[in-house]
Amino acid sequence: MARSDTITAPPAPRLYLLLPPLAGEPGPLLAQLRDVTAHADLAAVLIRPGEAGASGLRDLVAAGQEAGAACLIDGNAALVAATKADGVHAAGIAALKGALAAMRPDGIAGVGDLRTRHDAMSAGESGADYVMFGEPDPQGRRSPFETTRERAQWWAEIFETPCVAYARTLEEVEVLVAVGADFIAVDNLLLDDPENGARALADRLAPAGAF
Repeated sequence: MARSDTITAPPAPRLYLLLPPLAGEPGPLLAQLRDVTAHADLAAVLIRPGEAGASGLRDLVAAGQEAGAACLIDGNAALVAATKADGVHAAGIAALKGALAAMRPDGIAGVGDLRTRHDAMSAGESGADYVMFGEPDPQGRRSPFETTRERAQWWAEIFETPCVAYARTLEEVEVLVAVGADFIAVDNLLLDDPENGARALADRLAPAGAF
């Protein structure tokens, strides 16, 4: 998800991996990420710092980038330069304004936690590189999937700014591919079993030409 990719959306959905917040030493999560990238074609990786500083995140960023994925830091633009990440993922319109100021001209500034259609349109008008719908909060809670489906379809039919839509199951992936989401955000579908998860996701994405 280089900035050029966010301006002209890819012809079919690609995968955006949501990592869990970093807790403790990065080694186990780093091994998990490398396992995923060995089997799946990722457009982007969202890295959630947790309580980690830049030193705990640099290897995660490097691993994602080595696999060809853009690496976004969740909610902390100050860590982008320190970790050599590609950009920041902001939560909500207020945070997006700061992210845009910090990332321009070369970094990615995406946004999630968009509770209304108006918030999503404001994000697009502000210059967000992508909007994300349906992602879970830190406790794993999310809005009803039907809301995610409806927002992704509405956005894809009207707007040029790419949208990322979160899927928790393979069936949800199929629905989001069908409605035209540009990127499909996943977490445990890949993290729990990278090899088989990547194969199952490829089967769902392949009809749209993603792989």
